[in-house]
Amino acid sequence: MKKDNIILVGMPTSGKSTIGVILAKILGYNFLDADIVIQEKENRKLSEIIETEGVDGFIDIENRINTGIEAQKTVIATGGSVVYGREAMEHYKNIGRVVYLKVSMDVLTKRLKNVKQRGVVMREGQTLVSLYNERSVLYEKYADIVIDEKNHSMEEVVADLLAVL
Repeated sequence: MKKDNIILVGMPTSGKSTIGVILAKILGYNFLDADIVIQEKENRKLSEIIETEGVDGFIDIENRINTGIEAQKTVIATGGSVVYGREAMEHYKNIGRVVYLKVSMDVLTKRLKNVKQRGVVMREGQTLVSLYNERSVLYEKYADIVIDEKNHSMEEVVADLLAVL
């Protein structure tokens, strides 16, 4: 299997889906949103899965479904919590290059207004800061490429990513 996919990881609102669509168009690749695949396979919204199964149950489902995604010449936008699934991340590293779209805590706080509605996977009593700190380490660990978004526009982030690819 060729490693011709690009897998985007990062915090919610880092632009994985938006940048993914633009990147796929420019490269002539397919685009796949892993969260939508989960919703289709489970026949319910992410927020419903989290509500019903709890955080750990959701992470298990997310890990299983992401591990089963087979694609070629595809930009894959993952859910922010995909990095909790070791098997999913090893699978993604086998089928493509993992790109971490890094946003600062500052930018994240500005962009992320409604954590609940957004379906962000957070444990009871967890803060956005502790979630950010916990996940950043994992994103860095699995990333083949890190793109620091700074205060760049989506176009600038895409240009930065294309330059590295």
